[in-house]
Amino acid sequence: MPVNFPLSSPLAQAGWRVKIQEKEILEPPHVTVIRGTRKWRINHRSRGRIEFLDRVPPPREVPRALLREIRAKWKTLCDAWDRKYPENPVASSD
Repeated sequence: MPVNFPLSSPLAQAGWRVKIQEKEILEPPHVTVIRGTRKWRINHRSRGRIEFLDRVPPPREVPRALLREIRAKWKTLCDAWDRKYPENPVASSD
């Protein structure tokens, strides 16, 4: 089951979601930002710096307000990844 994170009302009403998806044990630790069918992955190992794992869709499409919320929840997001995927923790360099 994915782990969903609540967002401020304006972002949620605009269709934005933030979650840790299923079956991503082999992926680098990340949080997935979703709007409609578009998905952006943000690297957890960037130590609080927003670093997108993919160039498509363009990262510039993610609102700054959403990135601020992600930064504010960084430890919570990393801890959730570690609970879900203890075999691939954020702190690991592999």
